[in-house]
This record gives sequence, structure tokens and C-alpha cells, in this order.
Amino acid sequence: MLFATQAAAVFGFLGVALGAFGAHGLKTVLTANDTSAIWQTAVLYHLVHAVASLWAAGRNPTVVWLWLAGIVIFSGSLYILALTNIKWLGAITPIGGLLFLAGWLLIVIKPQ
Repeated sequence: MLFATQAAAVFGFLGVALGAFGAHGLKTVLTANDTSAIWQTAVLYHLVHAVASLWAAGRNPTVVWLWLAGIVIFSGSLYILALTNIKWLGAITPIGGLLFLAGWLLIVIKPQ
């Protein structure tokens, strides 16, 4: 349980850092690629699920791992897409979305 809480906190820290870095340090690249909205979507889902993972850590650590994997795949693929403009990365993104959905469904099935 403690490790799940710490992992969620690390992901929350990274979400804030990546949001700020995208808004300031990467503004030129994201503007040139016209991918600022993609970066913002990645940060939004990243932060929402990091915060939700803090809540879930004491209740259902499996949900935390589903959501953290979802952050890596969903937000991670969008971060890379926003930086590189490699469009096929968008095909990977829904896998992360399915992991997010699986975590939410698990809470419905096994609320703790």
C-alpha cells in the first residue's frame, strides 16, 4: 500500500512538472508541431489519474497499477506524439485509455 501511494505521488509530481515544462520549456516545439492541445490532453489525463491513484492506493492497489500503466501508455504516447509529430503513436494511445477504464470498472465491481 505504501509503495502504491509513493508511486502515485511520483506520477503526480511528474504530471505537474510535465505540464509546466510543456507550457514554458516546450512551447516553441509544441507550437511548431501544432500539438499543444495534445500535450494538454496528456497532462490532464496524467494528473487526474495520479490524484485518483492516491485515493485508490489505500483501497485497491490493483487499480493504482492499472492507472499508472494507463498514464505511461496513454499520456506517454501523447507526450511523444506532441514532441515528434509521429502520427502512428496515436494508435497506441487507446491501450492506455482501456487501462484507465479497467481501473474505473474495477472500482465499480470491487469497491473497497
